[in-house]
Amino acid sequence: MRKLFVLSLLLAILATVVVNPIAPEKAQAQDPFRVAVVMPSATNDLAFSQSMYEALLYVQNEMGEDNFEFVVQDGTFVVDDAAIALREWAIEGYDLVIAHGSQYGAILEDLAAEFPDTSFAWGTDVDTFGYDNVFAYEAASQEGGFVNGVIAANLTDSEVIGVVGPIEVGDAKLYVDGFLAGVAWVNEDIQASANYINSFSDVALASEAAEAFVANGADVLTGSAQMVVGAVGVARERGDVLWFGTQANQTSLAPEIVVASQVYHWEVILMDMIAKINEGTLGGEAYRLTLANGGLVVEFNPDYELSPYLQFVAAQVTAGIIDGSIEIDLGE
Repeated sequence: MRKLFVLSLLLAILATVVVNPIAPEKAQAQDPFRVAVVMPSATNDLAFSQSMYEALLYVQNEMGEDNFEFVVQDGTFVVDDAAIALREWAIEGYDLVIAHGSQYGAILEDLAAEFPDTSFAWGTDVDTFGYDNVFAYEAASQEGGFVNGVIAANLTDSEVIGVVGPIEVGDAKLYVDGFLAGVAWVNEDIQASANYINSFSDVALASEAAEAFVANGADVLTGSAQMVVGAVGVARERGDVLWFGTQANQTSLAPEIVVASQVYHWEVILMDMIAKINEGTLGGEAYRLTLANGGLVVEFNPDYELSPYLQFVAAQVTAGIIDGSIEIDLGE
């Protein structure tokens, strides 16, 4: 009997050793990090919203779909609609709730106070409203804008350059100011000016502004925000007017006339936000995309044959901005 008892005890112990290791693994498994984002335009706008959407895809690819999930409500330019979505996500307990648009600042400030245990982020701005659960972010878009402006100044024959601006705020204004500064850095005699149409989304107004510039002799155009598809269309129809893009790579809009695009890589800051949240820091920090940290990259259109000399110039200017030997005068 004693032998049978000992044998039974050994079998029970073995069963525990063999079967129970599965349980600790399940206990250690973590839920995926969940992000929810509201955006003012479509995820394929080739501009502001697409830049964030592509960054989210990048993060998901890096972390794995089992470890990172995200939802997007795009085309939400109406602030009241965005407020509803942001509140629902906070209630549902998302790890990070992002308001991708400066127009959402006021509602985010209210929500951050109401949901102190939820991490929020918004841009483009550097104001965290003094809350330790809000991350703010912006793009130092004047940097890539300056590089684009330098190249544009070297390519114009008419010495007339037009900039189609949306609303004179945030990264859009920084880009416009940086671009104009880059043109002036090369040649102050070039007639370069901006026309703000007071809309991020009005394609028709962007087209009209571009047509006016072209009628005035402009052979190079640039602009910011999702409405630029109208301006690019005007340049493409002319065939002899060059385009410089920003926010996302806009080569696909008109491969024959797009020279270069400043591209936002928000994944640079998203990865850091996620790491901080996992460590228990919910916010209280402002981020900035720059050429130095890889958040801004000037990407050239391979179908446009930019001379090796101008590629060298662009590389030197980029290096100068990064090391501080070139200071961008925004005229402020």
